[in-house]
Parts: sequence; structure tokens; C-alpha cells
Amino acid sequence: MAKRVARIDWNDISLLLAVARDRQLRTAALRLGVDTSTVSRRLAAAEERLGTRLFLRKPDGYVPTQAGHMFLESAQTIEGQVLSIFNATRSASEEVQGPVRITSVDTLLGDWLVPRLPELLALHPKLEIRLLPEHKNLSFTHSESDLALRLARPEQDAALLMRRVGSFGIWVYGAPQFRGVTPAQWPELPWITYEDDLADLPQMRWLHAMAPKLRCHLRTSATAIITRACEAGLGLALLPAIAARDAKLVRLSDAPVHQREIWLLKHRATARIAKFRVVADWLAECIAQDEKLLLGL
Repeated sequence: MAKRVARIDWNDISLLLAVARDRQLRTAALRLGVDTSTVSRRLAAAEERLGTRLFLRKPDGYVPTQAGHMFLESAQTIEGQVLSIFNATRSASEEVQGPVRITSVDTLLGDWLVPRLPELLALHPKLEIRLLPEHKNLSFTHSESDLALRLARPEQDAALLMRRVGSFGIWVYGAPQFRGVTPAQWPELPWITYEDDLADLPQMRWLHAMAPKLRCHLRTSATAIITRACEAGLGLALLPAIAARDAKLVRLSDAPVHQREIWLLKHRATARIAKFRVVADWLAECIAQDEKLLLGL
């Protein structure tokens, strides 16, 4: 007797991916444009057809089982292939127009990119640029962002195209009253730093190695707040040169204490679409032009 083959269609795949990404049926339902009971019913039906549990319901949401992880890995591949099929049908010579979502750290977007955007929009006035400031990595496979500027080399991913396009200098700054303090005095002075969830940033590791008994007067996740607090004299700060260039601050280090690589990421499936190709090339060109500005040299 032939073994019965489970029938799973694209709607099942998109639903299961939504549950995995949102971990809550209600938010998955909003993403899919259906009600929560529909998601619950279709999830149960898909698990029944597959003959296994794909998710465990826990206090913090729906968590994939081992079988669920295996299914979702394949489902993400299928999703990427479907996106490639749709995007491959678009002409590479299409008009440069519509939304382009760019994610990066707040200072690279706000202090560097925004002042340059008039140039891009003068060339392509039908573009709609959407900036997504994030410290975490947004997913390209999940279509949450179109382009990204990352401050570290990403892990290899067959779905992504990536290239190093520049570097980013981080220096020690202080308000004018700190002018003249020496590096030997830095460990004894108050500092303004990022929150503990960003403790793995290279500049934060440098800071804690330099001052094991670090005295912090302010912690925040926003570079703009660190810059303003440093101007107010709350302490010294590690800041990107582009964040401090217009601030009322003095540079206390003779060289960057750290340099972060800038990597440009785009999705392989959408790389040929004109608007993404044009904006990506423009970003790379601008970063090359502003090499010294970004390093602070």
C-alpha cells in the first residue's frame, strides 16, 4: 500500500513562517490579514497533515520543536525561491521608484546618510526612502529590510550579497572642561555608555578593558543621547566621528580607539531590481567619497 504523502501548500508555509517569526497567534494573524482562530485552526490542520507537532506553546509564545525547526529551514528556502521567481520577472531597466528600506545603526543613518539624501532624491525623485535604525540585525530573508549597512562582517548566507564598503572611526570625546585630560586619567573619570545589552560591541569591550572599574553616569541605547549627555558634561564618551562632528565637544584621543568595518548587504533575490541596485551603488559610492569623514581623519 502506498504511503500517504502530506499535502502542504504555500498558504500553510506562509502561515507557519508567520507563527515562527511572531511567536504569537494574534500578531501572526495580523501579519496574514486573518483572525486568530483561523491561524489556530490552520496550524492544527497543518500539524495533523504532517503527523507531528511543529510548535510548543510556552509562556513567551510558540516555540518550534525539532521537527518544526527542520520544516522551517526548508520553508525559508522555499520562500526565498518564490521571492526570486517573482522578482526575476521584473525588468532590470524598470524605473527607479517606490520604497527602499535601509537598516543600520542610528548614527550612520541620522548623522551621515540623512544629510546626503537630498542628492539621491534629486537624481531619483520618485524614490521613497525608509530608514530603520536598529542595533539588531533585521532579516533579509523575512523581507524586513531591502538594504543594510552593518558594522561587522556578517556570517555567510547564500541568500545575501555582501561587500565591505568602508570603515567607521570611534574616538574618545568630552565636553570642553575635559580638555587636556590624558589617557592615564580616563579610567578615573565618569563615562556615558551604551546599555548592557550592547556590551558585546567592540568599543564597549575596549572601554571595559581600559577601565575595569568603569564609573558610568548615564547608559542608553541611543548614540544621539550619548552625544548630548557628553556635551552636557556628564562624562567622557566613545563616539563615532560623524556623531560628534557638529557637537560642542573636544576630541581627547589622538587616533581612533576602534574602527568598525562597514558592510553593505542586499538580498540576492532582489539585487537586479533597479531601485535596489541604484541605491546600493549610490551608498557604496558615497561611503567611498566620505572615507576620511567617516573615520574622523
